[in-house]
Amino acid sequence: MPATAIGPMDRREWAQLLALAVLWSWSFFFVALAVGDLPPLTIVFARVAIAAAALGVYARAIGHSFPRDPAMWANFAALGLLNNVIPFGLIVWGQTHIASGLASILNATTPLFAIALAHFFTRDERMNARKFIGVAVGIGGVAVLIGPEAVSGLGVDLWAQIAILGAAISYSAAGIFGRRLKGQPPVVSAAGQLSASTLIMLPLVLVVDQPWTLAMPGPAAIISIVALALLSTALAYAIYFRLLATAGATNLLLVTFLIPVGALLLGTLALGERLAAHNFAGMGLVFVGLAIIDGRLIAAMRARAA
Repeated sequence: MPATAIGPMDRREWAQLLALAVLWSWSFFFVALAVGDLPPLTIVFARVAIAAAALGVYARAIGHSFPRDPAMWANFAALGLLNNVIPFGLIVWGQTHIASGLASILNATTPLFAIALAHFFTRDERMNARKFIGVAVGIGGVAVLIGPEAVSGLGVDLWAQIAILGAAISYSAAGIFGRRLKGQPPVVSAAGQLSASTLIMLPLVLVVDQPWTLAMPGPAAIISIVALALLSTALAYAIYFRLLATAGATNLLLVTFLIPVGALLLGTLALGERLAAHNFAGMGLVFVGLAIIDGRLIAAMRARAA
């Protein structure tokens, strides 16, 4: 029997997507506070290790047990590579060569790759013209939101741009691969993925950063790392796996459109940054793209017109 296509998200799923976007938007703020005291790999390791410990304790406290099947832990390790180790490393390296605005636009192509991969590797998330147009409008909205200066480096530092696109592809593949964990409770999937990421990151940090040689970070950096781990990682991935199970990979990865919007609004509220006209126009295009992908607003307008 053919699988039933995953339909539009309901209100609860949209609320979860917005919450996920907010949590991941905060991560840029937390990293900015910590990066002056700690090297990038150490920040990533502390982020996933603290989050894995917190989720592990929480999962056991609410009565969940972790699987003992080696095949499931192999899935956790593969997902940790696709969702954490590979994209985090590529993005950190890429952003040392290109502007963060251009990196955000390239990262916003994640849903486009997700739609393409889901079309070939799933039976219930097929590509259609509406999804493709919505994603294209959303990517355009991110470009307008960030501003023309963000694309001024397009074509320069080609390998850095390929690295960011590689991270987007890795995130997309993680969304498709993560469907294998559908039978697991979301908190167990999140804890398993982050535990595997911690084990993979540990030798990299020991060899590259040699943390025993680092100076003690300041209070602001420590608080930022803890917040990054508990809010933007532990809580965020618990929501991520819940959404993946109910809404599908292509709907879930629309979050990459909303993250730049959330980061911009956070900068306005917390840092006193001012919004320009192109920021409002870009946010409007992002929401139009999401509405096209969702489809219900267009269907309602067509019904009213008829």
